Amino acid sequence: MTRAGDPALSLAQVVRSDRGRLIAALIARLRDFQLAEDALQDALEAALRHWGRSGLPASPQGWLLRVAQRKAIDRLRAGARDGRRIADLTLLSGEEAAEWAAEDIPDDRLRLIFTCCHPALDPKSRVALTLRTLGGLTTAEIARAFLDREPAMGQRLSRAKAKIAAAGIPFAVPGPDLWAERLDSVLTTIYLIFNEGYLASSGAEPLRGDLCEEAVFLARLLIYLRPKEPEAEGLLALMLLTDARRAARIAQGVLVPLEAQDRRLWDAAMIAEGLALLDRAMARHTPGPFQIKAAIAALHVQNADGSGTDWTQIALLYDSLLRMEPTPVVRLNRAVALAEAGALPAALREIETLAVALDSYPQFHAARADLLRRLARAPESDAAYGRAIALAPTSADAAFLRARRSARVKVQADTDIPVLGQKKAEQTPGPSPTGRYEANDQNAPSPSRPK
Repeated sequence: MTRAGDPALSLAQVVRSDRGRLIAALIARLRDFQLAEDALQDALEAALRHWGRSGLPASPQGWLLRVAQRKAIDRLRAGARDGRRIADLTLLSGEEAAEWAAEDIPDDRLRLIFTCCHPALDPKSRVALTLRTLGGLTTAEIARAFLDREPAMGQRLSRAKAKIAAAGIPFAVPGPDLWAERLDSVLTTIYLIFNEGYLASSGAEPLRGDLCEEAVFLARLLIYLRPKEPEAEGLLALMLLTDARRAARIAQGVLVPLEAQDRRLWDAAMIAEGLALLDRAMARHTPGPFQIKAAIAALHVQNADGSGTDWTQIALLYDSLLRMEPTPVVRLNRAVALAEAGALPAALREIETLAVALDSYPQFHAARADLLRRLARAPESDAAYGRAIALAPTSADAAFLRARRSARVKVQADTDIPVLGQKKAEQTPGPSPTGRYEANDQNAPSPSRPK
């Protein structure tokens, strides 16, 4: 034992850096999410008392794991009056005396990630359970992030843990036959966390930086645990290239569109890391949707003054994304790229085909309103803006849309840019940032990212 340092501060540092690893190790032994959480909480309370009297142990992580196992044994014994789980008690009792060095604690977090993000759980439960177990957020913090009541979020977490046990969801990394499907569930869960932080779905705050940071942490953790996964690298690149603009995204409580942001506020180091990750993912020659989205984000940040964004290239990237994710939202984003490239009527025609599928989606009405305004169809534009404002998820979104509706705009002429990947014979787009998506040819040679 050592007397150096504040025990409460030392414990907080251990919890922040190692809670995920400790909880994963306990779940691997106990095969019970709730028992593992309760036992670790008991150990943390014991640490505050014991470390204050006796000083910091040589291996705080090993001490916590050993004491948590003892606390789990106590809880099992208290509930084993009918003789159930005796085998569990015997197994744990054999390990009770062992105290692990920090570097010797098995790292079971990859197994934990895949368990928390199992497709048998609904998406919101996956997000909540991942934030609770791997992110270390409390139930109250998760509830606040999603504007739920704490008891309701607690019940959601309890149901998710019970479903894992009842359905026999394995605490394991999936095999090769299920790897792609299960990895997609993990990546999608992490991206949902990020989007809830960067594009809040409700409430007064349009940005929740803590959720953005948790998502980036989880993506880094996944890459650390499973290196050389190009889609994981693509996801992290996408989030970094997007989050780098966070400081410039809000001004006086109003959202600032990309083209009007003060680029001096962008995080240059984060952008550089994101671009390097994208290069690394492209070099693996295994294309995927998160790499394409990262490539689109890269095209948005590579011009210092925002001029010269290659919107035709972005539209072509959306063509590639549509082949992998043929969703109405991707089609909407592709139509917006067409509009920015100058093809306003063509873009509006494409957007109008999405009216039924995206009627409750505020971004659809905002994009339609903007195109109608630029085409001098003011009454229709005002009505569309009204619908978008009524559906706006946050007050900042609504304020942005009201300002957009009242702003003057230069009416633009149409240029002949086709819809949904049909390009004129003489059109020769530049190399795609993903390195694999050249117009409609997915087998094109891999150029480097455009500078």
